[in-house]
Amino acid sequence: MHQARNEFSSRSPFGSAEATGYTFYMDSVRFGKALGIGARHAAKALIDAAEAASASPPAPVRTSQNAQSTQAARSGEVLGQRAARTTAKARQTKEGFARGSKRFGEAVWGPFVKVSGVLWLELTGVFFGLFLLTALINAWKLRFNLHDIGSNHEQHQHLLFSIAMALVFGYFCISSFVRASHKQHRS
Repeated sequence: MHQARNEFSSRSPFGSAEATGYTFYMDSVRFGKALGIGARHAAKALIDAAEAASASPPAPVRTSQNAQSTQAARSGEVLGQRAARTTAKARQTKEGFARGSKRFGEAVWGPFVKVSGVLWLELTGVFFGLFLLTALINAWKLRFNLHDIGSNHEQHQHLLFSIAMALVFGYFCISSFVRASHKQHRS
């Protein structure tokens, strides 16, 4: 058992990591990517905090009424700029989310809709094919009544009806498979 642990830890990209951990099988690219994303988020949070700290107005000094009003105007201006930046970031985030949602829908649901449409057309083609087969079997059984109109008029009508049904369901069957093929090969 001790020998197996040494064998696993020698193959680990992180030195003596346990073989049961998640990072044991994580390659260095994925691990670096995860660290990089975390570092970028932390840096962005620090930059935002530094901007917020530098944008805050200094403590008011009691000099005169005019100085206080100009300071209030400056702090109002700074707050307005900060609110505008926050609104712009929120709008940018919202637009990015909308674009990402649209791309996700195109990437996931687009192929799903295409495959399900092709599958539906093929299933309806098989369904019509079963009716076609039934009509052809019935027409084959009644084939001797094609020219014998006088004595078996009713059987002759059944044969013609079976042929007409075979033609209609044959058209539906073939057109379903042709449409499925076109839909499948469309980009």
